[in-house]
Amino acid sequence: MLKDEDYLSAENIKLPLKDIRRALLEADVSLPVVRRFIANVETKAIGINVTKGVSARQQLTKVVADELCELMGGFGGDGLAFREPSEGPTVILMTGLQGVGKTTACGKLALYLQKQGKQSSMIATDVYRPAAIDQLKSLGQQIGVPVFDMGCDVDPTEVATRGLQKAKMEGVDVVIVDTAGRLQIDEQLMAELRATKELTIADETLLVVDAMTGQEAAALTAAFDDAVGITGAILTKLDGDTRGGAALSVREVSGKPIKFIGNGEKMDSLEAFYPERMTSRILGMGDIVTLVERAQETVKEEQAAQIREKIISATFDFNDFIAQMEMMSQMGGMGGLMKMLPGMNGMNDREVQEAENSLKVARSLIMSMTTKERQFPDILVAGATAESRRQRIVKGAGRSDRDLAQLIVMFGNMRVKMQKLSAKMTGESLEVGLTPQLSEVDLNKLALEGVRKNISPGMVRRPKSMKKVRPSQS
Repeated sequence: MLKDEDYLSAENIKLPLKDIRRALLEADVSLPVVRRFIANVETKAIGINVTKGVSARQQLTKVVADELCELMGGFGGDGLAFREPSEGPTVILMTGLQGVGKTTACGKLALYLQKQGKQSSMIATDVYRPAAIDQLKSLGQQIGVPVFDMGCDVDPTEVATRGLQKAKMEGVDVVIVDTAGRLQIDEQLMAELRATKELTIADETLLVVDAMTGQEAAALTAAFDDAVGITGAILTKLDGDTRGGAALSVREVSGKPIKFIGNGEKMDSLEAFYPERMTSRILGMGDIVTLVERAQETVKEEQAAQIREKIISATFDFNDFIAQMEMMSQMGGMGGLMKMLPGMNGMNDREVQEAENSLKVARSLIMSMTTKERQFPDILVAGATAESRRQRIVKGAGRSDRDLAQLIVMFGNMRVKMQKLSAKMTGESLEVGLTPQLSEVDLNKLALEGVRKNISPGMVRRPKSMKKVRPSQS
């Protein structure tokens, strides 16, 4: 363990580097890559003086982060090479083995380019699998991108040639060619890919790789590059049970950059690959930049303004709670968000799953409430009908009294905190607009009387009384 060291030496970084080596091997990074990585970190770290105000551990982390980023291609992403509009459409050849998500990746890339203002079309050349053609046409309809196909009884190169001619006439910006896959690499596949590449004069040849194959992904990338000549890779299934071995190995082994990564099954779950962002995720420093980008895509300006107004006026209700859950789902769900928040990727899969399940329980309970109950949550606590309302909600949702109690107490605490936040934002603790208001007394009454038997000790804490804050006189 590094303690209060003045500089990094071969002796004091020996144990940390051993832990790093073990972690990389467990993440399925190839052994030669791990050896080179550790050697580079050791060379760069030894002799560095620890900066004042920074711990030796943080200093070593900086060296490791820089080397990880360099291993994956250096700072900044490798973008696509687009032609000038006068030169015709940019052609992107999508290659890969069967089962890696190649056809789906075509649709995701088309949607990604659509968001960048590029008009795309797709060509289905996998004539050996009718289902692949149907899948691509279905994806095209889903995202509003035309798909060219000629059925199955035709040569793939002819389909690609005619599809490109049609795209030129229609004036599209980008043509994405979905090529045939195989269960394993063979010469027929490679010859077909080379012919298609030459006839279409492809600007980009992207290999779609399953990230869950670990170091095999790097070997596959190198093999395709030797046989066909690729310009980059797309890593799919990074949201699955994978530990990043493929991301760390592909560039080092094949010499080709990762250009995109797939983080889910939804069509909008493809994003550009930035080595520095992946480095932050791997080291547990989060990825705030990607999180902000997803938030900007998901939350419209008007919605953000409404949320701010709800916080200031402390009128946040169950309808808003549901809206927030839906936004979070669109941004990648609890698991996806945790990976991007600094210090939060330490949550294990079981903890993330428990959090996801809690949100599902909360949603089912809220969906069993009436419109009035969602808008005025207080009536579930105060009034003669509170008990019968709670019983009806629990029965309708198929949940327990304890589940509803936990939801109400959590929501009540959340709203009390929002009141305090509104005091800081406005200089005055505003009166909440709901009638009747779920006060601290009512909140504790819920916990201590009506459903006390369903709440674990310590779940509800009495907040300190809020004093009315007046704006300072200036």
